[in-house]
Amino acid sequence: AALRKARRQQQLVSKRLLREDTEQGGQDGAEVLPGPLSEDEVLELLRGVQRGSEDRKGSLSRLRRALQNKETQQTFVRLDGSIRTLVGLFTSSLADVQMEAAPALHELSHSSDPAVAEACLPVTSYLLTYLSGHSVEFTELCLYTLGNLVVESEAARKQLLPQGIIPVLASCIQSPHEAVLEGLGYVLSQLLQAKEAPTEIIPLVLDSVLPQHMLRLVCSGLKAGTGAAVEFAWCLHYIVCSHTGSVTLLSLGALPALASLLLDLASEMPQDPPEGLELLVCPVLRCLGNLLAEEPGSEGVARDQRLLVALFLILQAFLQQHPFIVQESLWLLNNLTADDPFFCSALLSLDLLPALLQLLPCSQMACVLVLTVLCKAAAKGPAYCQQLHQGGTLPLLLPTLALPDPEAVGQGLELLHLLFLHWPEAVPDFVRQGGHQALEQLQSSLELQERAQAL
Repeated sequence: AALRKARRQQQLVSKRLLREDTEQGGQDGAEVLPGPLSEDEVLELLRGVQRGSEDRKGSLSRLRRALQNKETQQTFVRLDGSIRTLVGLFTSSLADVQMEAAPALHELSHSSDPAVAEACLPVTSYLLTYLSGHSVEFTELCLYTLGNLVVESEAARKQLLPQGIIPVLASCIQSPHEAVLEGLGYVLSQLLQAKEAPTEIIPLVLDSVLPQHMLRLVCSGLKAGTGAAVEFAWCLHYIVCSHTGSVTLLSLGALPALASLLLDLASEMPQDPPEGLELLVCPVLRCLGNLLAEEPGSEGVARDQRLLVALFLILQAFLQQHPFIVQESLWLLNNLTADDPFFCSALLSLDLLPALLQLLPCSQMACVLVLTVLCKAAAKGPAYCQQLHQGGTLPLLLPTLALPDPEAVGQGLELLHLLFLHWPEAVPDFVRQGGHQALEQLQSSLELQERAQAL
């Protein structure tokens, strides 16, 4: 839950661990990690894997288990020739030996100690080579090991780019296996968040076939499984955020494709959405909203009224369990109504105003965004202001004037100004509801008193 929240609130780099040691768990399913080994004990394990005896696989398995301990990892990488030995086993022609060595490297790549992860750099070219292998489990392990290595290590990224990581991933993205695609999405999402991504990584991605396949996989996520779709939706979001790839994505038809996905999501939305679907909805909403900001006038979404209905259906579905979706949806609604009177008009003609007004108390940010959208509608003139007034805007607007957030109060005052200007019939109604006293209370605010006085 903490990682999901972090991913929504900021671009998130995170290491991931594939581990199937549930049988080693303690009570209540809690995982019991091994204690640290001494240097001599680690050396003994290394000798065991080097002997070539029948027990080598068992020694490797014990080594992999031991490397789950942070101190043992540090001891291991300090020993001369340890990584070279492990890489040699990883590149062995014996598949069962490879399948034991790969998880050991994976444990090291997951280390929070940069020195441990960077000790694994000699293996990067082999990891890339093995992505074309036939074992789904082995390919998946290689992908997550790569993803872990590029998270914090600029050295790893600088090594992998000339080794051809982007063309290899572009080849891999046509895999039919969901587990491989999800792992590939993880690697890409980490690469696309690197500080050098806008100048060194995203141009390479845009020159490959990756964007069109990412878009395809996101839009087929409801049918093919949401795991990969979630990863690639965040990848698209990071590309859009970089301000270097929006033109390419728009030329690939990203706006209508994502709008169509939103319609599909809304039409198939159950009363109680399955856990995890919000992780797909969130980046899709962000991509649409940010792409609209790159292409004003919303031409790319074909002025389809159903998009508004879909947005409010999604809002209602996630409101209780995942209220953060409210803010994401309102950002999109804000950009839809930014330059185009079509969606302002549709908002009122489809009788969506009551549903929008109900979002005012959700949060400070939600309140500001709702008021911003209402201001855009009110700025369109008397007919719009009449509908806002008759739709019951004033009784719900008054409490916002008492909020501690100056931005929300300021937007509320702007909406009142537009209503009074274009539809003076709202003024006596406002006074009857105690609006005059609400404005008088704002006289003590240096920031707002002039606007309150003008009203």
